[in-house]
Amino acid sequence: MTSRNETSMVETTIIVVNWNTCDLTCSCLESIAHHSAGLNVDTVVVDNASSDGSQACIRERFPWVRLIVNEINVGFARANNQAIRATESEFILLLNSDAELLPGTLRNLVACLRAHPEAAVAGARLLNPDGSFQASYAQFPSLVSEALALLKLAPRVYGRYFPSAGPEDSLHTTRADWVGGACMLVRRATLQHVGLMDEAYFMYSEEMDWCYAMHRAGWAIYYCADAAVVHYGGQSVQQVNERKLAMLYRSKLRFFHKNYGRGQFFMLRLMIALSSFVKVVVTILDYMVDQRSRKETMKHVRAQWNALWLSE
Repeated sequence: MTSRNETSMVETTIIVVNWNTCDLTCSCLESIAHHSAGLNVDTVVVDNASSDGSQACIRERFPWVRLIVNEINVGFARANNQAIRATESEFILLLNSDAELLPGTLRNLVACLRAHPEAAVAGARLLNPDGSFQASYAQFPSLVSEALALLKLAPRVYGRYFPSAGPEDSLHTTRADWVGGACMLVRRATLQHVGLMDEAYFMYSEEMDWCYAMHRAGWAIYYCADAAVVHYGGQSVQQVNERKLAMLYRSKLRFFHKNYGRGQFFMLRLMIALSSFVKVVVTILDYMVDQRSRKETMKHVRAQWNALWLSE
């Protein structure tokens, strides 16, 4: 590993954004220490105002990590951009705090970008903690696919793993529309053409939007099957779960408005509003018939109500 005073020699900067996931972040950093030996790597952690002792733990256990501390939670995109601006390496690896590198992961991702000079990004194969399949890359959304998803018909039309490619497809390296931000290696030269991540995204869709911008600029996106990481998935999001659906819809709406135009944005907004309203009514009627617990009913109602109004 490269020390923080040797940044001019760094080939790859690994960026980890942390928000109250101390134990997972430490496991992530341990995996970096174990599986980046012999590589010119610098590691930067951006802490989004954690209150769980993350900062002290990182300073004590991982003195080789460059720690950037924010006074508030600025979101995933802005935090990554902070670290990107503070570094100059040829490649940038965005690695979630709830992900762990496996042997050969970083080396194989770098090799993929070197083998494909037309590629801006190489995404890793994401695995569940038990080693099973996890969604790793997907196609860009459309009004049709979003409508089918809201109606819960998309798996029947596109396959059970929608919007992701399935397990068999994930065994082979291929070009993709976009790859998961849990582990994606970015060629810095790309940023001269597309810029940094859109900081208007607080959570969700930011990596999809970035990949879309890279496609429009003429770059390719690759999914690298022989570079795997264990991804625990959504640990920071679980801390704000009640607003999760609204945050997901808000980001998707921004993506449509920014990249597909006002017409498709308004159509998607209408579909989400109608879907959420119907689900609120159905949930209440279901409670009246089945007399489910009030707590569980209100949880579902609040989630859909937030999706109806907070996705503005």
